[in-house]
Amino acid sequence: MSTRLSDYNYPLPELLIAKYPPMIRGDSRLLVVHRDSETWEDKMFVDILDYLNPGDVLVLNKTKVIPARLIGKRGTGGRIEILLHQQLEEDQGRWKVLAAPARKARIADRIEFDGLICEVESDLGEGEKIVRFDKMGAAFWQVIERIGHVPLPPYLHRETEESDKERYQTVYASQPGAVAAPTAGLHFTSDLLARTEAKGIKIAYLILHTGLGTFRPVESDDITQHKMHEEYFELNEANAEIINDAKREGKRCIAVGTTTVRALETLAVTTPQPPPLARGGGVRAGSGMSGIFIYPPYQFKVPDAIVTNFHFPRSTLLMMISAFMDDRSSMGREFLLRCYEHAIENNYRFFSYGDAMLIL
Repeated sequence: MSTRLSDYNYPLPELLIAKYPPMIRGDSRLLVVHRDSETWEDKMFVDILDYLNPGDVLVLNKTKVIPARLIGKRGTGGRIEILLHQQLEEDQGRWKVLAAPARKARIADRIEFDGLICEVESDLGEGEKIVRFDKMGAAFWQVIERIGHVPLPPYLHRETEESDKERYQTVYASQPGAVAAPTAGLHFTSDLLARTEAKGIKIAYLILHTGLGTFRPVESDDITQHKMHEEYFELNEANAEIINDAKREGKRCIAVGTTTVRALETLAVTTPQPPPLARGGGVRAGSGMSGIFIYPPYQFKVPDAIVTNFHFPRSTLLMMISAFMDDRSSMGREFLLRCYEHAIENNYRFFSYGDAMLIL
């Protein structure tokens, strides 16, 4: 169980980075990984129902990606770009943003957009600023929807296209606030979700607004020194009860995406509740900011299986999945990297718009 950053690296050919989603949503490949036997199967994503049983609960993150990339101009007329990443006060129009070029966004500067103005209030360092917009509430969102761009991951090295407005969004997204999609959910279609429920598999929803931490690299070779950005999460009583009922009945909790895992583990109840719950005490309803960083060794309390995409080398997401492998496999990180090696040899598509894994 290594905490060295260099042990979470792997070579990836550039051509396997999926710059676009498949032509048809859900037409993705699925690597089904069995931790107990340290084996895998090559499937298509639609085959996922073959591995889910009646009474299991599928947990989905219903966050919605906002058009957070705004292009404006300073008082001098120079171009400047900001990326919304955390709303601080809805009634005051204050946001944490990233500015580029950061040095051109000084305190008290005004930045003008098409129908919107913000003033820089403070500088938090590393390009991060706090700004106040002149519009709030519905008026603010109307302008953002018109002028904002989908904040695609920087490694795609391309501009946003019209199709990204639909495809970089899950079909069940409903709560605006994310600056990155919960990409494991991009594979699900409305038809597949309907067939999931028809099979007797329950669906629970939570919110975790994916933030800039998704793209922030780990810079210390000792990964324990890395600090995660906090992200807002929320799970209501009704959905918590769906999850806890399944756990009481000895059924599995399948987390769709690493964002869902982070929320579930933040809300995990470790003290057994009557009647006893499998694998810890289930979850509690709640909301707040999560800065949990999961890396080996880690004892998972809630998810029994994870649906996830293939992750960037040396990333916190790869470390989380490595920890999940360790929970059942004697090889852990080594087995995960073998799975990735197989995926590379068989031309799986990687990252946000790529293929998926089901880890059982």
